[in-house]
Amino acid sequence: MRFVDEFRDATTARALATEIAALCEPGRRYKFMEVCGGHTHTIYKHGLEDYLPETVSLVHGPGCPVCVIPMGRVDDAIALAEHDDVIMTSFGDMMRVPGGRGSFFDSKAAGADIRMVYCPLDALKIARKNPDKRVVFMAIGFETTAPSTAMTVLRAAVEKLDNFAVFCNHVTIIPAIKAILDSPDLRLDGFIGPGHVSTVIGCRPYEFIARDHGKPLVCSGFEPLDILQSVYRLLLQLHEGRCEVENQYSRVVPWNGNAKALRVIGEVMELRPHFEWRGLGFISHSALRMREKYARFDAEQIFGVPGVRVADPKACQCGEVLKGVLKPWECKVFGTACTPETPIGTCMVSSEGACAAYYNFGRFSRERVKEATRA
Repeated sequence: MRFVDEFRDATTARALATEIAALCEPGRRYKFMEVCGGHTHTIYKHGLEDYLPETVSLVHGPGCPVCVIPMGRVDDAIALAEHDDVIMTSFGDMMRVPGGRGSFFDSKAAGADIRMVYCPLDALKIARKNPDKRVVFMAIGFETTAPSTAMTVLRAAVEKLDNFAVFCNHVTIIPAIKAILDSPDLRLDGFIGPGHVSTVIGCRPYEFIARDHGKPLVCSGFEPLDILQSVYRLLLQLHEGRCEVENQYSRVVPWNGNAKALRVIGEVMELRPHFEWRGLGFISHSALRMREKYARFDAEQIFGVPGVRVADPKACQCGEVLKGVLKPWECKVFGTACTPETPIGTCMVSSEGACAAYYNFGRFSRERVKEATRA
């Protein structure tokens, strides 16, 4: 790949749209889930739904790591940050995620030392400069970001920086997809597989989706033509009676994953027996925790977090959005009480959140649909 423009060519997009329409069987409707929040933003930023027939609909899945963090874990992190000797560090999109007691920004305004970082190594740098403080990194993300957290822990171990710790909230994508497939209130024809996660885990872990559930999956890149081609490949499989896992993003994603990244994750972390996901409840073996070998860097063992469970606000329907049951604009508070400036749910906060994507881009196409309906 030399240029981004190669993957945003309108002429090629229209040609793909024609081929997609030709594959759709008369009277049949298709529903595909784009698992990754990055795909959702591309779809609505570039108006890809306008290139698809009305019989093909795309729904969002639980692929935004910030969106799936339950409110209780936010409250646990705030409790850690309120220790006098703690400097809490976090990625920027976590700063505004609401918990039961407010957000990181609220706690920072009340006096807690909470700092935004761009990578875990930034937190390690803060730990070097503040030896009298315990610097905690709020680790979030799927397998995509877990290697960088693990490498930072290994660096801290080599440097003997025992004032550095990780509050580990890394989650794993496969159990979440299994939970979606087991959900009785959603019927899907296939999946647009997550590209970023797959750079680490590869495509092989998705084979159970085709083998056991009879759903095709195409691992997709993030440019408009990537996604349109992935939709085309899904429809072609259904048209030909096939059900397979395909790798559209082969320029980046290795079929068997990144062995070095997987090895470093396995060295530092292990699967939790269970973990709570926002909107999906507790899912077995769906998150990572620090191994006992690195317990001195595990904030949960150092401090003993409260383990708070907080119910989502009754008006918030992030759970239904994350499961693909509702489109964001179908939520009762979308765009009114819940906006990016005043978010009630996580899906409106994150840069990968479905509600943020619809609010910033999709609401315009929705208004056109309403006008056409009234006419």
